[in-house]
Amino acid sequence: MAALARNLADAQYQTRLDQLGLRSEVLDAKISAASTLKNQVLQLSSALGERVRNGDLAPSPVISAPSIASVSRSGSAAPAGNYMLEVLELASAQTLVGPAIPDAGDSVGSGTLTLRFGEVAPGSFTPDPARDAIAIDIPSGATLSDIAAAINSSGADVSAYVANSVNGAQLVIKGAEGAANGFVIEATEVPGEEGLAALAWEPIGGDAARLLGQSGDARFKLDGIEMISATNKAGEVAPGISLTLSATNIGNPARIGFSDPADAISSVMSDLTSALNEIVAALSAAMDPQTGELARDDGARALRRSLSSLGSTVIMPNAADGAPATLAELGLAIGRDGTFSFSDATLKAALARDPEAVAAMFTNGLYGVYSTIDKISRNAATAGNPGSLAGSVSRYTSQQARISEENAKIAEKQEVLRARLTKQFVAADTRIGISQSTLSFLEAQIALWNKSD
Repeated sequence: MAALARNLADAQYQTRLDQLGLRSEVLDAKISAASTLKNQVLQLSSALGERVRNGDLAPSPVISAPSIASVSRSGSAAPAGNYMLEVLELASAQTLVGPAIPDAGDSVGSGTLTLRFGEVAPGSFTPDPARDAIAIDIPSGATLSDIAAAINSSGADVSAYVANSVNGAQLVIKGAEGAANGFVIEATEVPGEEGLAALAWEPIGGDAARLLGQSGDARFKLDGIEMISATNKAGEVAPGISLTLSATNIGNPARIGFSDPADAISSVMSDLTSALNEIVAALSAAMDPQTGELARDDGARALRRSLSSLGSTVIMPNAADGAPATLAELGLAIGRDGTFSFSDATLKAALARDPEAVAAMFTNGLYGVYSTIDKISRNAATAGNPGSLAGSVSRYTSQQARISEENAKIAEKQEVLRARLTKQFVAADTRIGISQSTLSFLEAQIALWNKSD
């Protein structure tokens, strides 16, 4: 009876459960197809962004002797031509060391240390009128470590540390690069707590041995023209070129030129075409009217529209007159079946006409190839937009959740029906058992009656 009640309860809702199961399978297929397409577009955008950030898609400065200087792209000017670089002298910073004391923990007095800045030369000091002197208060009982900490926190653009040399503990003070960043130290002592005067120093009458390094400007020649820089980061020295000096090469100039990004751009366009065709193939299969999981899906339709207009879309609205502004001008073409093809000859012609404008289309800016593909990717991944692939996934997932809820409700109804039928069948079984007992008694009684006859 229990098995009969369970089978009847299952049979009561089996048709509806089969319908829900079939619907759930269809939704699973739709979610999988939409998610796959969305991820394909996202992967294309990520890969393209990484390639653009690699920096080889625009003319970049290169130097024949990287140990002499590093070169980088700077400014908005179009880089061109070649340059010769000869580094005559690197920028240097003043390094001053204090007298040695036996124990770093000893007090060295209290009072005020005053730093004055300017050009330091043997036997002379020329103050910089544009910079104020920095007064640093030294408290009572201060050690060399305390003085170093006070200097470092003074904002004086100098640094200090305590060196444990063979002679004892010594205070080392270092300034910034550049001739104007030299410094002298004056000391004002608190009566009874003398000692700071030992740290004072100036080039006139001061111990020359304490000056371990003199501040100076960097000097270099670019195409024979001498230039100076307060630091080794010389900045932009020619259109599109920024220099950071690292060594001298007197009499042996290094050549600076610009890399040709033509091959890299051609490779990117070829890879982009292949990736787009993979997406188109997956999209066509998913939107097949007979077998496609997304035959009438709004998100898939939106993606198809975006891809079909990709070649003619103006991706550089800020381009100068005559400069390339569409992917079609870079060689990307779309066939009637929606597939893409790439013409390397068209790209090379565009590069020959305006290489800088072509390179500008491969940047991380608001416009360009990456920005266009990234926009398609972000539109496809916007869950709040019902007309996107992410919106479709969200919608189908909600429908799946409702199916799960309905399955749960049916399971509850099945259990109620099974319990009710089981109760009824058990009661009927009990009555049948009683009836069978009564029948057996009557049969036995009748048998006795017949025997007595």
